[in-house]
Amino acid sequence: MSQIYSMTGYGSAKGTVDGQVFTVELKSVNNRFLDCSVRLPRSYLFAEDVIKKTVADSVARGKVDVFVTAQFSEEAASVVRVNEELAKEYYNAVGSLAESLGLENRLDALSVARFPDVLTVEKKELDREAVESALAELTARAVAEFNVMRAREGEKLREDMLSKLTAIEKLVSVVEERSPETVKQYRERLEARLKELLDGKGYDEQRIITETAIFADKTAVDEETVRLRSHIAQFRTMLQDGSPIGRKMDFLLQEFNRESNTIGSKCSDAALAKVVVDLKSEIEKVREQLQNVE
Repeated sequence: MSQIYSMTGYGSAKGTVDGQVFTVELKSVNNRFLDCSVRLPRSYLFAEDVIKKTVADSVARGKVDVFVTAQFSEEAASVVRVNEELAKEYYNAVGSLAESLGLENRLDALSVARFPDVLTVEKKELDREAVESALAELTARAVAEFNVMRAREGEKLREDMLSKLTAIEKLVSVVEERSPETVKQYRERLEARLKELLDGKGYDEQRIITETAIFADKTAVDEETVRLRSHIAQFRTMLQDGSPIGRKMDFLLQEFNRESNTIGSKCSDAALAKVVVDLKSEIEKVREQLQNVE
């Protein structure tokens, strides 16, 4: 049995990217198609497409929000540059000054480093390719956790819908059993009415047969119940096939409703009409659960 997934879930992963500690979080809700939005620190916006592709490789439907947060470290984000030529100029200039004034030259490396522009702090240049690769790996880990939760919810949805399909089948059986009884009762009522109107005198038996046949043809639901059972069997197969199946099952469920509506329009019996109402109610319950399936 293949796995089916709910469209709602949550997952996260944490790791170091380019010297910064990043957290990737995913959460999703129902949506007809895949709609993935990514929120990144401004300096890492270039990785948005890679993150979206990583999500799309594992998720077919749902509104997925990806949040990428970073704990920035100035040390990791910066690099110190040494202007060696300028340092040499400073050293030579001070040495020349000391010699001309007859003074001792006590310059050391720390002293030279304190002169303007010898040391400069610059923003570390990002290795975009490495960052994209690392964020894609973090996203993939978050998606894996996200899918575990979705699979757990998906299994509950499958079990619930299977139980509701069984309930629908039982109601279809009631319709199949009750429908011929309705025709029989119609004939009995027709005969009783004619006897009452004719005051016990003879009546045309053939006309009774004809009227009953016309009524039976108008109220026959054999074709609808056969098709409905076929749809139920197909629905069960889809539940075994695994995600993504939500959209296909939604189309099939429309056929459930079409057949049940036709059966309802042919009902002339109050008890049977109540069964059809229950049938439609169970189909609606399946539809509600189906809105959560990928």
